[in-house]
Formats: sequence, structure tokens, C-alpha cells
Amino acid sequence: MAAVESPTVVHVTPKAVEKIRAAFAREGIAQGGLRLGVLGGGCSGLSYQFKFDLKPRTTDHVFEFDGVQVYVDPKSMVFLSGMTLDWKDSLIQSGFVFENPHATRSCGCGTSFTA
Repeated sequence: MAAVESPTVVHVTPKAVEKIRAAFAREGIAQGGLRLGVLGGGCSGLSYQFKFDLKPRTTDHVFEFDGVQVYVDPKSMVFLSGMTLDWKDSLIQSGFVFENPHATRSCGCGTSFTA
């Protein structure tokens, strides 16, 4: 298992950690973490991916925020370094928000970007 690293490269806000923890509880997940990644495709060329994973891969970057682990593979780390995952509530919608310094353009849905 990869060593737990300092949470300075990818950041998750306390509100997002709370929502991740609630999603784990809703799904009955007692161990593991949230896998953040980047896939080709989407409106702007690249799409964010996040899903539950039982354990990190040996090459993953592992971050921990108030007991919630986040796993990022090395290829995705190129696009996610310096990113903040937040949770926003508004009158129109609520959900995770990616604040990514590598995104030069993003689509209206907020889950696709160009680097």
C-alpha cells in the first residue's frame, strides 16, 4: 500500500469530506476511499471521474482528509495537482465542484475540462 502523503497537492474541503463520508455511509462502505481520476472525453476533452475503491493501487498518490482517503493514479495526478474538490449548495443545484488550476476551459456541467 502506498504511503499517506501530505494533503498539499490535492485538497478536499471539509464540506466535501462530509458529503463523501455521507455517501460512504449510504452505500454501506466501511473501508476504502474515493478514487479521483481524469478520463479522455466529455464536452471539453477531459472528464473528472470519481468512484469508491476498496484500497489504493501501489502506484497511487494517497491523501487523507479527516479520516477520508482519496486515491489518485499517477497519470491523473498530472491534471489534478493543485486541485480542490469542494461541495456547493445553491438554489439551482448542489454537488461536487472541481476547482482545478490546470483547467483552461470547462463546460457548463463542471465535470469536463480542457487542460
